[in-house]
Amino acid sequence: MDCKDSLDKLNKYLYRKEPCMIVVTGAAGFIGSCVAKYLHEQGRCDIVLVDDFSNQNKLANLTAIKSLKKINRDEFFDWVIDKSIDSIIHLGARTDTSEFDYSIFQRLNVDYSKRIWQLAVERSIPLVYASSAATYGAGELGYRDDHEIVSDLKPLNPYGKSKNIFDQWVLEKDSLSHWYGLKFFNVYGPNEYHKGRMASVVYHAFNQVKTTFGMELFKSHNSAYADGEQLRDFIYVKDICSVIAFLIDRLPNSGIYNLGSGKARTFLDLTNAVFNAMEMNPKISFIDTPIDIRDTYQYYTQADMTKLVSAGYSKNFKELEYGVNDYVMNYLSQSRYF
Repeated sequence: MDCKDSLDKLNKYLYRKEPCMIVVTGAAGFIGSCVAKYLHEQGRCDIVLVDDFSNQNKLANLTAIKSLKKINRDEFFDWVIDKSIDSIIHLGARTDTSEFDYSIFQRLNVDYSKRIWQLAVERSIPLVYASSAATYGAGELGYRDDHEIVSDLKPLNPYGKSKNIFDQWVLEKDSLSHWYGLKFFNVYGPNEYHKGRMASVVYHAFNQVKTTFGMELFKSHNSAYADGEQLRDFIYVKDICSVIAFLIDRLPNSGIYNLGSGKARTFLDLTNAVFNAMEMNPKISFIDTPIDIRDTYQYYTQADMTKLVSAGYSKNFKELEYGVNDYVMNYLSQSRYF
């Protein structure tokens, strides 16, 4: 995009006659609520929240944006018929990696997502949707966001399978001018109080240390990794918000993009960061990985972030120690929401 195109796009946005509207699905959830508030605080558009709002435990995530328009996800496609939408950020999904009833994932992660895609195509609406690093399975093909490998990936659980099936479907269609499938790696940060077992290790570490003054980590059941040396690409949710804002503003080349920090860190690193944020001496022990997830457990993930950087995203991702300290000190220790 040259300077003239950028200026024309900016003028069109600044002097438009109608207010702009951004739809965020999964808006009561962890990432969705953070993204909705982040965009609302920028004051750029009307933000419409779409979700199943019957889960009372999630509603507190919307405390700071409770005045925004809310649409039940089952009513959304009727509501949107006569509405003008500028962008859709589709983050609604079933994300429980220990759920093995695939029909649930098919309905929410595949079928509903296809309807969102078709709406975006019919209206030429830029679309950002949540894929997942779970699509990479055990990482046999690496962690590159190349479209050529998507059909060969072997996710380890129904959640990852559903995300990969939708990615494949999108690549077969590729009928939208601006679309972005984001493969989230291990996201942590405020507004995950409702997630229970599926909350981040930072969240569980904080609560366990607060209660017992120590932290239990999973043992390694892979001889290549010592206990606590399992590696993950942890990314702070505030970085997720920043990237999504960049995508809907800049509209770079469409495609599937990794979204992690680009740096694998150990669970020991993360746990020590929690102890440091709580100003306590580390006390760490190890327990067996639960049987129901042991065979599908990932021992290493690290996002290749080359594509996003090449697309023009130039901000640095927050270091693990910084993100953990911010999360613990400014949110968890005060029971605050984003």
